[in-house]
Amino acid sequence: MNQAATLKQWKAYCSFDGAAVDGQEKQSMNSSSHPRVLCFSSGKGGVGKTSIVTNLGIAMAQIGKKVLVLDADLGLANIDVMLGITPKYSIQHVFSGERSLSDVIMQGPGGIKLLPASSGIQELCHLSESEKLFLLNEFDCLEEPVDIMLIDNAAGISDTVMYFNMAAQARVIILTPEPTSITDAYALIKVLSKRYLIKEFSIVVNWTNSRQEAYKIFRQLTAVADRFLGFLSFHFLGHIPKDTSIPKSVRQQKPALELFPQSRACQGFRQLAENILNLDVSGNDGNIKFFWKNLLRL
Repeated sequence: MNQAATLKQWKAYCSFDGAAVDGQEKQSMNSSSHPRVLCFSSGKGGVGKTSIVTNLGIAMAQIGKKVLVLDADLGLANIDVMLGITPKYSIQHVFSGERSLSDVIMQGPGGIKLLPASSGIQELCHLSESEKLFLLNEFDCLEEPVDIMLIDNAAGISDTVMYFNMAAQARVIILTPEPTSITDAYALIKVLSKRYLIKEFSIVVNWTNSRQEAYKIFRQLTAVADRFLGFLSFHFLGHIPKDTSIPKSVRQQKPALELFPQSRACQGFRQLAENILNLDVSGNDGNIKFFWKNLLRL
């Protein structure tokens, strides 16, 4: 990443204009009739990924987008716990043949739709080819209107984590200022780039004191990646500031955007939603069928 591109990216972010932060001509997701699929991952747990994904989905729903959130931690689901809801069915019921995918998708808070996973079902962490094919057929029959699909991936570098990253159009890596989070984020990027040849990543820094601190962490990560992983493309999507409203909302099992809509963190969620909706993913097919067919081929 050259210095001019980095400076341009930082100016775009500081201006809060919602532009694509790599300085390229932005192409709004509104211009496409196909749903977009973004995968949110982290090298380690505890970085606030699920909180970001759920509040981000609500922020998008508030501006009229039809959002489907997929809990992709298939064996250790936690979105339902964080939101204080009890799904009647989960993706486990789809695999067992008891329910269709349409039966499982439920209304979540803030206007989002939720596809819940299961908890404590180890078999769902390693899908077979036949199970992936079965799920593909289920999605082919799904008539749920969706503008954007947000995947709340499991943490780490397991095969399932790789599957969802490979199938999505954009990969968003979430990290915090903690050294272990930065190190594990680098490890995830290393596996995706070296083994799976993924060359483009978007970065969100959570729980920061300022934009300057967030961008400094972004530069630390990308500098190491540039040195040891060769040419990769990184986009600084933004940051979520440190805010006591987040742990309060987690304890109350309600989205922060519903409990504390004027908080600094919620302002960050809305800005991040705008930046993501202006992220250029035009190089991909852009629909959910594409996502699952891609997943099947892995």
